[in-house]
Formats: sequence, structure tokens, C-alpha cells
Amino acid sequence: MADAILVYDDDCGFCTWWAEFFDDRSDLEIVGFSELESDRWAPLRERLPEDYETCSHLVTDEARYSCGASIEEAWLRSDLGSVARPAVDALRDVGFYGTAREWGYRRFARNRSFWGKLVSETPPVRRREGEPRT
Repeated sequence: MADAILVYDDDCGFCTWWAEFFDDRSDLEIVGFSELESDRWAPLRERLPEDYETCSHLVTDEARYSCGASIEEAWLRSDLGSVARPAVDALRDVGFYGTAREWGYRRFARNRSFWGKLVSETPPVRRREGEPRT
């Protein structure tokens, strides 16, 4: 397994846009839900919750971040977000921060069709074989 793997809904254009954003700006390995059926990803699949398809996950050797925490951690591991780590580490000590982060994640997740009108990529599961990213 890579140092950190972002697992996401690869049948969602908005989710794909974010996954490709992180792929271009970090060392994260990106794995779509549809890829998890492969035996190659059995060890990763075992580290995910049973209902893993309800949100994205970032898995490292030491931890699993789910939902809003996964996007936060992916951002912090990107070239754009790495400078924010001290501030986010401080915010994590504030009691309501985690609740607010997850509330925001759920708000975006429930409205993916709207946000997908603003930023979207053709999901890998809908691309024709050999079709490049747009």
C-alpha cells in the first residue's frame, strides 16, 4: 500500500473532480470504489468501514480518516494545504471543529449534483476505454 490512499466515489463527477485535484497536487494514491473489488485492494478494503460507500476515506499505515476528515487530510497533504497544517492541528483541539467539518462535508455531499454543475469530471467508470481525463 502507498503511504496514503484516498478512496472515493468514482461514479460521481464532483467526487472525481476532487480526486483528480488531489492526484495532481499530492502524493496520494487515488482509488475509486469500483476498484475495491479487485484482489489487489483486499488489504485496503479490510481497513474500510462496512458502509464505506457513504463517504470518502483516506487510509495511512497509522490511521483511517473518513468523510470530512478524509478531505481535510487530503488537503493538508497537498502542495496547497500543507502550510495550513499548524492551523488545522490547532482547530482540531477546538471541541466543535470536528462537528462543523463533518456538517460541512455532509452539506456538500448531499448536494453533489448542484456542485457538480460548477466543478465536475467524467467519472472513471463512465469513461470509454482509453478516454483521457478532461
